[in-house]
Parts: sequence; structure tokens; C-alpha cells
Amino acid sequence: MSIEISKVTANVGARVSGVDISKPLDEEQVTAIRAALDVHKALAFDDVHLDDEGQQAFARHFGDLTTAHPTVAAVDGAPNVLPVDSERGRANHWHTDVTFVLNPPQASTLRSITIPPYGGETLIASSAAAYRDLPAPLRALADTLWAEHTNDYDYAVPDEQIDEEQAAQRAQFTSIKFRTAHPVVRVHPLTGERGLFIGGFAQRIVGLSVGESRKLLDLFQSYVTRPENILRWRWSPNQLVLFDNRITQHYAVDNYDGRPRRLHRVTVAGDVPVGIEGKESYSIEGDASHYTSVAE
Repeated sequence: MSIEISKVTANVGARVSGVDISKPLDEEQVTAIRAALDVHKALAFDDVHLDDEGQQAFARHFGDLTTAHPTVAAVDGAPNVLPVDSERGRANHWHTDVTFVLNPPQASTLRSITIPPYGGETLIASSAAAYRDLPAPLRALADTLWAEHTNDYDYAVPDEQIDEEQAAQRAQFTSIKFRTAHPVVRVHPLTGERGLFIGGFAQRIVGLSVGESRKLLDLFQSYVTRPENILRWRWSPNQLVLFDNRITQHYAVDNYDGRPRRLHRVTVAGDVPVGIEGKESYSIEGDASHYTSVAE
């Protein structure tokens, strides 16, 4: 049976059928999935029967794997698998995975393990569509800008709202401090598309004050999070979503009343981002070589 791709929204997301990703894929299948990912940015696979090993094997078709995270612990016995578990914290802010390192993952896979009876969706936004939406003067400005991304920043949560467990999680997350400068407009290495490469870890525009930076980043981010540019993925059992981490952002919606929610994440090592003038991102603080190789 041939692979079938069905769009879910106009700007981001498609369902993939006609392929059993629990089995090794041939070159033609990998090429077809990669081509669909280039177009749709996020791909959903239904009725998949994978364990952690199977999820890793699928992700390896697209490149070398990273370890689970630069600072956060992996699933026991599976150093490349990150538990995205509501009991360990909730990523309910817009972000692109691990942009605070020099070469963030090129692609991420999420697999449903425990799904709440309602809520718990994952939102995935196309930063390519966001860039296309920018008025010409804003696009010209964005093309010239660079932003510092870091895992160590003020979360703007009052200390009295942080319990001991949350404080420990935050301390672990920042146990190695990273700071990297990336172009605000990244050129996708496979398609040549331009996308806004910002998100929650982007904290300051190079050359501007924190206050000035926040106003500009919020303005650009408002184009990423336009409803027309977002896929709202409602999880079901035995699903896997593959998304292009180079040209999307995502957000885990905390709307399930604290019920158990668990996904497993496996990410594929990425290249060093490049801006429209061909200049590569550069590291300011932190060495992530223990976490990821650099894709050529």
C-alpha cells in the first residue's frame, strides 16, 4: 500500500497512512515522509504500536539521535527518550525544542503513552507561515535581527507560587547554563524556506535592551500564534507526531485538571542554524556536545 498524506489544516499538519512505522522503512518511504514533513511541518501517525526502542528506531531514519535533554533526566534505561510527564512539569509556553544550544534538534517525535480523558492537546505552529504573514517592513526588520536564547531566565512566576518540587525541577533545568545567538529568521537547509526562529527561550535581541527586545519578540511571536498558523492536536492512544523543529513552535495545553498525561519524546540531531546572509549561529555560554552531535 502506498503512503497517503492528508492535510489537517491549510498551513500546518497532515495525517500519514499506508505505512507501518513499527517496521524498518525503505529508502523510498523515508524520502516520502521527509518530503511530506518539508511541506506540512508536522505529521501524525495513527494506530502505531511502538515501544521506546521502536520510537527510537523510527526517529533514526532521519538522522542521529540526541540524548533525551541537555540537563533533564531520560527514561530509565533509554538515554535518548525524554518523558514528557505532567508530574514532572508542564511545558505550557510556546517554544522550539532546545533552542538554547548551538544546534537544536532538527526534528522531534512525540508518542502518546497516557492521555487524559479531555484536554492535553499539543499546539504546533508554522513559523514559515508566520514569516510569510509579516508585512514587508517587519519582514525586512526581522531579516536583520539576531536573538539570544537561554535556558536560564526569569520565568516571571512569583516565588511564593513555586513549591520545593518545582524549584528542584527548575534547578535541574538550569544546572548547565546555555546561551546561544540565533538569527531571528532562519533559512531551512532543505527547502530554503524562511521561518521566525524565536519562541520561549529567545530572551533578548542582540544589541537591544531587555525591554526593547520583549516588545519586538512579542510582536513577531503574535504572527506565529495566529490561529490560522496552528495545528491543535488532540491526542488519542497509540499515536505518534513527527514535527520539524527547525520551522515550528509548539505548546502543551494545560487544560486537563491535573489528570495524568505522559508522552515520550525522541529528537533527531540538528544542524547549526543559518540566517539569510549565510551566517551561522554562535554559542555564548555552555557546551552541549554531551547532548547532541552536529548534523551535516
